[in-house]
Amino acid sequence: MLFSGFPACALTFLKGLKKNNRKEWFEANRETYEHDVREPMIQLVDELDAVLGAMAPELRGDPKKSIFRIYRDVRFSPDKSPYKTHIAAWLFHRDAGSGVGQEAHGGAGMYIHVEPGASMVGGGIWMPPKIALDKIRDRIADDVKGFEKALTSPAFKRRFGSLSEEAMLTRVPRGYDPNHPAGKWLRYKSFTAGRKLADADVRTKKLVSALRKDFEIMLPFVRWLNASIGLKQAESR
Repeated sequence: MLFSGFPACALTFLKGLKKNNRKEWFEANRETYEHDVREPMIQLVDELDAVLGAMAPELRGDPKKSIFRIYRDVRFSPDKSPYKTHIAAWLFHRDAGSGVGQEAHGGAGMYIHVEPGASMVGGGIWMPPKIALDKIRDRIADDVKGFEKALTSPAFKRRFGSLSEEAMLTRVPRGYDPNHPAGKWLRYKSFTAGRKLADADVRTKKLVSALRKDFEIMLPFVRWLNASIGLKQAESR
């Protein structure tokens, strides 16, 4: 089935889950989750995979690997709420795998997040492991103009603004000249950008075409990051 938007009851379910984040409530409403939340995301990932197949064949959307589990990892968290109150998907480089974050061998890719009042689309690489982070910083130091070209184009700035500053060092990391021309960028530990989506945006089939435009603008940045860690772009699948 083609993606036709997340139904209103999907957002209602996620709002309800935020208020009733416990197993009994979730199990009583599991059918709504499976049919109205997860199934539309499967359809969306399928269509976005086709979009990327023509635009950036090295990037993949796979419903079995791209969609994040609804269950939270509460092992090391003081918040023991068992469920995430959003649904999200990661479209990843085929040679890097679908993992994200410091414990994963992942590259740069695209991200879609659906949550009442907080939906968004983004791209880049979030909290890469040290080996990847060092490679990215080294390339920034050697090619700051190329990095800035990918990041500060007029279209990128209009669509996404600037890099997220959620994870930054207070000073240039060791091993680099404190006065390096790329000093600002070398302080980043995560390289992501994105834009918010309104609830109305995710409820329509037009979301696919909007995300296609997002991906087109984000792609030079994503490819620059992937090239830094040895992940090549492809001409075909």
